[in-house]
Amino acid sequence: MAESLADLALFVAVARAGGFREAARTAGISASGLSEAVRRLEASLGVRLLHRTTRSVVPTEAGARLLDRLAPALVEVEAALDVVNGFRDRPAGTLRLNVPASAARLVLPALVPPFLAAYPDIRLEVTVDESFVDVLAAGCDAGIRYDERLEQDMIATPIGPRSQRMATAAAPAYLAAHGRPTHPRDLLQHACLRGRFASGAMPGWTFEREGEVITVDTSGPLIVRVGGAGVDLAVDAAIAGSGVIYLFEDWLRPHFASGALVPILEDWAQSFTGPFLYYPGRRHLPAPLRAFVDFVQAAQREA
Repeated sequence: MAESLADLALFVAVARAGGFREAARTAGISASGLSEAVRRLEASLGVRLLHRTTRSVVPTEAGARLLDRLAPALVEVEAALDVVNGFRDRPAGTLRLNVPASAARLVLPALVPPFLAAYPDIRLEVTVDESFVDVLAAGCDAGIRYDERLEQDMIATPIGPRSQRMATAAAPAYLAAHGRPTHPRDLLQHACLRGRFASGAMPGWTFEREGEVITVDTSGPLIVRVGGAGVDLAVDAAIAGSGVIYLFEDWLRPHFASGALVPILEDWAQSFTGPFLYYPGRRHLPAPLRAFVDFVQAAQREA
């Protein structure tokens, strides 16, 4: 064909990333090289595929139509080429995961080092993303999410702890100055450190005791974007005495052990099912993904 698969794949990478520099970071090619590939493809097809501005790159109508048809086709091409992996002594290739910050912090550290040691020919790319995404459309092989956020027609396998809890905490100095809440509604009178998702949603804090569920719409002096760096800032602010924080218990546990933070409302801590690794339910999985699924399932059996 006149249009090479390489140029088509690079167009998809740029369109997904929303820019040449962003795509260059993961495509292993310079931004100028990406731009030239897209220009070459546009010249060959005779249509403009991308609207380019100084701030963003978005597909034209023709580009969007092409992207919709290309993305699943390229996945199938990758799957066909991956069949060759079956003739190797050990799996090789790239595995792309889309995970929330909680999984990157609390689940993957125990799995990634031994997995990479067991499969030295696999390169793992992890995208931390709090939004609900179509992993295939986002260019990933699999994702980690909680059960209420799983996509349809996907296979889910448990990964990490099967039960987790939320915890509410504050620094000893804060509690000495402002008192210790004894009921979730007491938090309405406290400075609370909140998190906002990329969608703009800022969910209330949910508590549960003996079947009673209460959601409190707290407020306070700090709101951070939900994600690794934002949450770390909120934790640091809580340790400094700026207010009350509500977060995964496992995330806060080291600060409980050191005494930097004190758990509160422990009898109201809400428990929930741990996360799942989810991936397309197609018959042939890429060798790196198949290896990771088998590795995760073996770790669950040993836990």
